[in-house]
Amino acid sequence: MSGLILIKRARLLDPVERLDQLGDLLIAGGKIAGFGEHLSIDGGSINAEIIEADGLCLAPGLVDMRVLFGEPGAEHKETFESGTQAAAAGGVTSLACLPNTEPAIDDPAMVEFIARRARKQKRVKVYPYGAVTQRCAGEQLAEMALLRQAGAVGFTDGHRPIADSLVMRRALAYMSALGGRIMQYPEDPSLTRNGLMNEGEIATRLGLAGIPHEAEVIMVERDIRLAEATGCALHLGPISTASAVEAIRRAKAGGLPITSDATPAHLTLNELSVEGYRTFAKIKPPLRAEADRLAVVAGLVDGTIDAIASDHCPQDQDSKRLPFAQAEFGVVGLETLLPVALGLVHDGTLPLLDLLDKLTRAPADILGLNAGRLKKGAPADIILFDPDAPWRINPDDLISLSKNTPFEGRLTQGKVLRTIVDGRTIFSGVITP
Repeated sequence: MSGLILIKRARLLDPVERLDQLGDLLIAGGKIAGFGEHLSIDGGSINAEIIEADGLCLAPGLVDMRVLFGEPGAEHKETFESGTQAAAAGGVTSLACLPNTEPAIDDPAMVEFIARRARKQKRVKVYPYGAVTQRCAGEQLAEMALLRQAGAVGFTDGHRPIADSLVMRRALAYMSALGGRIMQYPEDPSLTRNGLMNEGEIATRLGLAGIPHEAEVIMVERDIRLAEATGCALHLGPISTASAVEAIRRAKAGGLPITSDATPAHLTLNELSVEGYRTFAKIKPPLRAEADRLAVVAGLVDGTIDAIASDHCPQDQDSKRLPFAQAEFGVVGLETLLPVALGLVHDGTLPLLDLLDKLTRAPADILGLNAGRLKKGAPADIILFDPDAPWRINPDDLISLSKNTPFEGRLTQGKVLRTIVDGRTIFSGVITP
């Protein structure tokens, strides 16, 4: 059992209880034993660790619901060791890893492999998704009941959309009977074939094949109809277009069990980031027009979009330092998740508690995890961060094996200074502007 830890004079933040006050937090046995003003340790135990927060923000650890590691199959891009270290540095205490690896997480043995690798690292909590279809190929359904029994927290084919409508309908019907949720990457691949960036004037000027916004909304609307027909809970993301936001808004207004997420990249960047053929801004779904970005932000504010996920997709230098057409899609995001998202607080778009809700409580609830809350008796998965600490994002400083960030050189405010999981400090950093 872990010892006693008392964190003193922190700004306690809990989006569930709308808590925002100065106080202390006590950890005992790896769980939150209490929090509030002027806490003390019974008997003044000399074995207790005292952490002087001096007004730093103390919040539930971030829950990232979309992370792809290179392991197994592409360990040169990201391993469990480097990925969990990056997550800890970013304040992520729980994450769900996508199944579109090599081999795919499509049988119970692979779910158990992920669990073993995560336990070996003894850092952040890693929860595997199970594949909806065998090999994430979109053809034959995987044994989702067995995968769930083995510990899968959700079902998705990761970055591979389930394009066949009949396969998707069968998956939703099957999952409805199990009482679970299907996660779909909303893209009609027949409309995105050979596409490289958002379709529009900039793509034409750069001579790059475009990806139309219809590719996203067609899949969103199809799957909403199928979810309605089967009664299955459905999660869609990442969302990048105004039309998709509006379709999800209508579905939610109709009472359908639909949830969705967006990434910091789609909330803060637009297609102009691709200028100069910047392959580090090559992402799927692509960075869209400014009007789409603003619509995604509005959807986040009004609750149409439930959560923010990093969509961490590491790509090595050999995959990115290529002509734009040959470069791989994807960006890393674990270490930049909080500081980039905090930009929405600093510009007045969202209150701090509302932003934290999108990063903690909401993804935890979607995945059914005991996380994302400051609650007595809950696991002591918490972070200390300075929301105003300035720093410039430098890819060379990232812990992730891959450095493919679209935020290179970006000035941000917000820095995670300590990450604690089950009462253990797994990351402790310093402010480095």
